[in-house]
Amino acid sequence: MKKLLIVFILIISQLSYAQTAKEIIDKNIELSGGLTNWKLLNSVLLQGKVILGIKDEYPIKIYQQRPNLTKTVITIGGKDTAIEGFDGSKGYAMNYATNKIQEYKEYVPESFDNDFIDWENKGFEAKYLGKEKIGNIYCHKVELTKNVNKNYYYFDTKSFMLVKEIKKDETLTYSDYKKVGNLMMPFRLESSSAKKDGDYVMLLNKIEINKVFPANSFKF
Repeated sequence: MKKLLIVFILIISQLSYAQTAKEIIDKNIELSGGLTNWKLLNSVLLQGKVILGIKDEYPIKIYQQRPNLTKTVITIGGKDTAIEGFDGSKGYAMNYATNKIQEYKEYVPESFDNDFIDWENKGFEAKYLGKEKIGNIYCHKVELTKNVNKNYYYFDTKSFMLVKEIKKDETLTYSDYKKVGNLMMPFRLESSSAKKDGDYVMLLNKIEINKVFPANSFKF
C-alpha cells in the first residue's frame, strides 16, 4: 500500500510540474502580447549597434520574415555589409578568412517564432525545474525537450518576460523590454558561448514590425 501511495504521489508531482511549466509559458505569451498577436507578426526589422569584444562596435540591421527568411547587415567604414542569412533555400555567412560572403549548404535557419510559441504542436515536452536567481531577478526555470535536444528558459517571476535562454552552443540573455505595437520585445540581447569566439552585446534603438520588405531584401 505504501509503495502504491509513493507511486501515486510521484505521478501527481510529475503532472503538477508539467502543468506549471505550461502555465508559465502561457503567462509569458499572454503578457508579452498574446498568442494571436504573435501569430499575426509577419516581419521584424531590428536596428541598433552590436559590440564585439571590448571596443569593436558596429551599426547593425537584422531583417526577419516568415517562415525563416533572415539577413544580418553591419556597417563597416560607412558601407553596409551582409554577414549572415537565409534566403528561403540557401544559407550564407561571412568567411572572415577571405572576407567574402559564401554559401553554406548545411546552414540551418531558425524558426521565425521562438520555441515556446505552439511548443506542444512542435513536439516539445515542457518541464518546470523550480526557481533560480539570475543576477538580481528571481526566475521560473523551464526545460523544453525535443528528441535529445534540451533548451532552458528563465522567466521573471514578476513580469514573466524571458530573461535567459540556454541552448546547446549558446546562452542568450534578454533585458530592456519595451512595447512594439502590441508586443513586448527586448532591446538588449547578450550572447555568450563556451568558445567565446562569437560573444556579442546587441543594443537596439528601433524595432519595426510587419514591414513589407522589397522582393530582393533577402538576396545575397
